[in-house]
Amino acid sequence: MGLQNQTLEDLHITIIHEFSKTLEMFGLTPADSRLFTSLYLHAKPMTLDELSDALGKSKTAISTGMRNLIDQGLVERVWKKGVRKDLYEANDQLYKKFMFSYVQRWIDAASAQTETLENIKQELPNDYKDSRSEPVDQRLAQMIEFHKQITDSFEKHFKSN
Repeated sequence: MGLQNQTLEDLHITIIHEFSKTLEMFGLTPADSRLFTSLYLHAKPMTLDELSDALGKSKTAISTGMRNLIDQGLVERVWKKGVRKDLYEANDQLYKKFMFSYVQRWIDAASAQTETLENIKQELPNDYKDSRSEPVDQRLAQMIEFHKQITDSFEKHFKSN
């Protein structure tokens, strides 16, 4: 079916589905991707009830997803005079926010792996070798260097932007 034959609601669902695929590549869950896309597409602050109705999900599931998105800086709670319920709004700076979140996860993961591998390396007996008689500490040193290069590369690029 072509886009011309779709109802506005069907088109809305198609847009959410397609953009969510991209967001999942940044490490968001499918549910969080759909939640963010719905909020972004709406372009105005929404309550948990409105999002629950729009996505057909429980308010608890929406609340959990919203916390995840807030923690990543992708959504923020906003205040509006006369509205007693919490309102949520998607961050409009898509590229900057998603790249920051993505790069920061890489830096955090590479740093944690570097630390873990360095601890393992320190605990290895000096003459420990694998089945090919190659010292494991040399391979570990290469793995540690790999993770440090990832961290350095992302930090250098990220800090320059």
